Amino acid sequence: MGIFVPMKDIVEYTDYRKYIQDYYDERKRSSAFSWQEFARKAGFSSAVFLKYVCEGKKNLSVGSAGSVANAMGLAGFEQTYFVLMVSYAHAKGDAAKRAAFEERCALAQAHKVRVLGNDEFDYYKSWKNPVLRELAPHMPGAKPLEMARACEPSITAAEVTETLNLLTKLKLLKKDKDGNYSQTDKAITMGSVDAVPVAARDLQRQMGEFAIKAIDLPLAERSMSGFVLGLTERSYGRIQKEIADFYRRVVAIATEEDETERVYRLNMQLFPMSKRLETKNGI
Repeated sequence: MGIFVPMKDIVEYTDYRKYIQDYYDERKRSSAFSWQEFARKAGFSSAVFLKYVCEGKKNLSVGSAGSVANAMGLAGFEQTYFVLMVSYAHAKGDAAKRAAFEERCALAQAHKVRVLGNDEFDYYKSWKNPVLRELAPHMPGAKPLEMARACEPSITAAEVTETLNLLTKLKLLKKDKDGNYSQTDKAITMGSVDAVPVAARDLQRQMGEFAIKAIDLPLAERSMSGFVLGLTERSYGRIQKEIADFYRRVVAIATEEDETERVYRLNMQLFPMSKRLETKNGI
């Protein structure tokens, strides 16, 4: 017999399908609970509808989310949170997904609960966070206004203070008794939380806009080049691997030295500029 693992709190979930599946599995372990009984309690005529939802073959509508929450015994804050998970899954576009995720976080915070992914989401929302994470440790004794003027583009001292507070809260920077900052880790990577890529795309858009403006910089201060290539799916995959390997080597070089003279952004982009063409084999 396996070890019983109690179901996690609802705020530890980002996928409503996973929550339904875990609820079903927990009930099934301790009773003769069935998908048919579950569907009936939720008001569905199909005995396997919720099973198909968990398998990704069907989608749960926002309108039906409340009934499923009731069938699982959720009430109050937890019921609303479940409905918001379903709303997030149905949201179209980054702006709608961002709004749905932030509404979920606000609800949790009002009940003194931390949402999985909220901190990561906050970090990737603004270019100021990664820039000041690199800049602050190399400006010992600097006031927020000095750091603000060192940024490109320059920002306000208040924005620097707000950003540094966030970075220390997230434990991405630590502050010593003299008020100086140091990094807790040399490099960070994006987590697996589904909301994080939404914020990361915002960050990539911001950095893309900066890259356009950087074209006007002297050649000695920026490096830009590119190719237009005709690729197969296989060669595309091989190039993706080369980019990933290159990225790892760049991070290794950047973390070899403890000193920093200037903060840079490196963009690596590979994207389609045509529709998919039919090959000679018709594939």
